[in-house]
Amino acid sequence: MKYILVTGGVVSGLGKGVTASSIGLLLIACGLRVTSIKIDPYLNTDAGTMSPFEHGEVFVLDDGGEVDLDLGNYERFLDIKLTRDNNITTGKIYQSVLEKERRGDYLGKTVQVVPHITDAIQEWIERVAKIPVDGQEGPADVCVIELGGTIGDIESMPFIEALGQFSYRVGPGNFCLIHVSLVPVLNVVGEQALDENVKGKLAQFCHVPAENIVTLYDVPNIWHIPLLLRDQKAHEAILKGLNLLGVAREPEVKEWTVRTNIYDTLHIPVRIAMVGKYTGLSDAYLSVLKALLHASVACHRKLIVDWVSAGDLEDITAQEAPDVYKAAWDLLKGADGVLVPGGFGDRGVQGKILAAKYARENNVPYLGICLGLQIAVIEFARSVLGLHDANSTEFNSETTNPCVIFMPEGSKTHMGGTMRLGSRRTYFKVTDCISAKLYGNVDFVDERHRHRYEVNPNMISQLENAGLSFVGRDETGRRMEIVELPSHPYFVGVQFHPEFKSRPGKPSALFLGLIAAACGNLETALHDNGHVRKAVTSGKSNGHSMVKTHKNENGGSIKSSNGSVNGVYSYGNGNGNGVH
Repeated sequence: MKYILVTGGVVSGLGKGVTASSIGLLLIACGLRVTSIKIDPYLNTDAGTMSPFEHGEVFVLDDGGEVDLDLGNYERFLDIKLTRDNNITTGKIYQSVLEKERRGDYLGKTVQVVPHITDAIQEWIERVAKIPVDGQEGPADVCVIELGGTIGDIESMPFIEALGQFSYRVGPGNFCLIHVSLVPVLNVVGEQALDENVKGKLAQFCHVPAENIVTLYDVPNIWHIPLLLRDQKAHEAILKGLNLLGVAREPEVKEWTVRTNIYDTLHIPVRIAMVGKYTGLSDAYLSVLKALLHASVACHRKLIVDWVSAGDLEDITAQEAPDVYKAAWDLLKGADGVLVPGGFGDRGVQGKILAAKYARENNVPYLGICLGLQIAVIEFARSVLGLHDANSTEFNSETTNPCVIFMPEGSKTHMGGTMRLGSRRTYFKVTDCISAKLYGNVDFVDERHRHRYEVNPNMISQLENAGLSFVGRDETGRRMEIVELPSHPYFVGVQFHPEFKSRPGKPSALFLGLIAAACGNLETALHDNGHVRKAVTSGKSNGHSMVKTHKNENGGSIKSSNGSVNGVYSYGNGNGNGVH
């Protein structure tokens, strides 16, 4: 087994995860098998109880692991399926050591950071690196390890010590260190690409050969990063350091290059209103944004995300901040499709219900994920069934019409790891439906879950008699997984999170359906069983022009070309970060 360690310096958030993912992709393109490990030095056991504002989204794995969002980058770039143990935290390490101490495994010795914690880290890495993650048998050839945070952080020190010992333990030719750092420049000078003179200085002071110094400057989208590494022959330096030059081939990245170039040249927009409560931080919905992007590129459309804070759609905002209220509704009404992602808590729920109502009544394509499905059911019960107090017991425990209830197996006393998590099977009870066709007319699908509440099975017949169709259910038939409104062009809600399994070359079926419907191209996608054969060039979406202007709160127009970051556009009250 060969090991590559990726560390970061100067500041956090430089892009270590993207760099590690890109290195892994390049090595796979060279014919090697690759696995990944992310080390997070925080004391939490996992990312499950962290606020999205604190740490971005919680990424969910097949085995139910709630992990750092960087593992999502690894899975998307490398097309692999990782396990919860591929995310190492200080909490996990100390927990395992303390459990051994309680069992008496240390034979009465004084348990210390060195050697017991450092040994546990090394043993964890060696054990997890051998787990196959690419669907093949046997261990991978290379394990890429990313150390989170910044070199110099106190909390990282045990890991740095352990990895230093580990490099000596595995021996020369089996360990490669890659350090990602910032070369700052003044704004007036612009982006700095490292010329040979600068590389020479860095080589002199850092004791790194000049040919091993790579510059990764800002690019239109992060799909360029593996290509930048290839162009600078980074793979050759890595393969040489790991004694793999004789077994690896030249990287085959033709398909990746074609897709990257298509992404850069897209110009016909598709607008999706993202209605949530974490719209101030795009990383809170990172996998959703990626899945939208994958589907948009497959449909040959430039994705524009209109960030709509759910609370801004509510009547109280109309009273307190009418300009904000109007701006939010303008964005919603100007979108080609509406997406309500997952979430917890009652803030913004009424705004999400109003968004679902607008999409349902105006035949606007709608995709509700997890809470988004529950919102759609609540709205339907209120508006169509006339059950005006219909609600989830999460938001109103006293409601007389509980459309959504707490799952019997859930825990109300412990938060971490107590939800319905991981890959679960959904069976199609209705075969002639949009979702089944998008998935390729299969009998069942396996998707990842993360929820505590579910649609009340005792209200299903009442809801279905009024027009809703619960087309997908679990193996018992009592847990609702997919709901559709057959009378609507595209109104789909799912209890699972399809975004977690979307890939650049294999977009999620339901996201593809949303984008295709928003482009007026759903019939083609359905005919092709969830695949889009060619670009749509009509410039039409749902029968109207896709080139729009939106009025800002001061009455001025917002042009379609404003706010571009990394090739994807965003509006509204988000932080302006683009989609990678």
